[in-house]
Amino acid sequence: MNTLAGRPVDRPAVCFYEINGLDETADRADPADRGDPADWQDPVDVPDSFNIYSHPSWAPLIDLAREKSDRIVMRPVRFPDAPDPVEESKKVEVWYAENGSRYERRAIQCGKRTLTSVTRRDPDINTIWQVEHLFKDAEDVRVFLELPSSGPPGKPDIQGVLETERELGDSGLVMIDTPDALCQAASLFHLADFTILALTDPALFHRLLDRFAADLQPRTEAVARALPGRLWRIYGPEYASPPYLHPRQFHEFVVNYDLPMVKAIQQHGGYARIHSHGRLRLILDGIISTGCDGLDPIEPPPQGDMRLAEVRERCGQQMVLFGNLEASDIENLPADEFREKVRCALEEGVGGRGFVLMPSSCPYGRVLTERALKNYEVMIEEVNIVGG
Repeated sequence: MNTLAGRPVDRPAVCFYEINGLDETADRADPADRGDPADWQDPVDVPDSFNIYSHPSWAPLIDLAREKSDRIVMRPVRFPDAPDPVEESKKVEVWYAENGSRYERRAIQCGKRTLTSVTRRDPDINTIWQVEHLFKDAEDVRVFLELPSSGPPGKPDIQGVLETERELGDSGLVMIDTPDALCQAASLFHLADFTILALTDPALFHRLLDRFAADLQPRTEAVARALPGRLWRIYGPEYASPPYLHPRQFHEFVVNYDLPMVKAIQQHGGYARIHSHGRLRLILDGIISTGCDGLDPIEPPPQGDMRLAEVRERCGQQMVLFGNLEASDIENLPADEFREKVRCALEEGVGGRGFVLMPSSCPYGRVLTERALKNYEVMIEEVNIVGG
């Protein structure tokens, strides 16, 4: 919290991003991953097969995150009483392939047209693949926009955040996690179809963004009011980053929609962190213009296109910087080479309003390698050296 507020700290903060030592447990099987028990081909094997943290190789890293890192635990905030015509018209089908992969098919009835999407989750891999996207063409968007809007969101359910904060105590904080309008819209398309529609029919795409923003803004305001002073992550701006769209589209599709969210968060003492992978050089001024308090993950070249020192120079005292380590380096680099990356990030990141040493993501396979574990240990070692 001192880092977020720009106050002095005894050492740079260090966070493992998704690895927080709280959510990763060997005996946890997320109900969202298990589906309806009636659909399981093998009810005994399904939970373990989708929980990579049940493998013993993860235990030392989970302990390290819990005991030595500055834990930032991401939590969405739901509105259980809010009417949602889209969800109410949605039908979900779940099935398992012979290799154990779990498929979900969602169907939404929009007038005479049925919109469908399919996701796949593979055993031993902690990610979800989008096999089929909901929108295939502009007409799908038009019929979707004919569905009734959600209306007032009602009261947010904040108990999950409060319970997590109690569990964390003084070992970390909760970060409220929310998409922006661009994320909600663009993720419904194949990336190629999204970029084509955004470039060739921006008026229709704006109608879609406005639809999502009309729901997001009052929800953001309600949560910020109910949970003041928290850290937030707003994800989605990277959809409009180069090479996908021109920088002027970033201002059009991101700044205009994210700025009101940032203001609502800050109005209640919160801290808004923008999340954007990849290239920053041509969109950084747009990110700064949202007035946000933080930026992640600031990927180093060649994944990104700016050195951390350049980002620090351009954003000045406005933002806390979160980064600047690449997840693939954690898995692939020998410890001595990775240590140099960590030292460079600390040297260039410390200063300004504040810095949090953090990777861009985390390993997502069932077995964590000794090399990856060692490199996480290097992060802790180097931060403590800087702190004296």
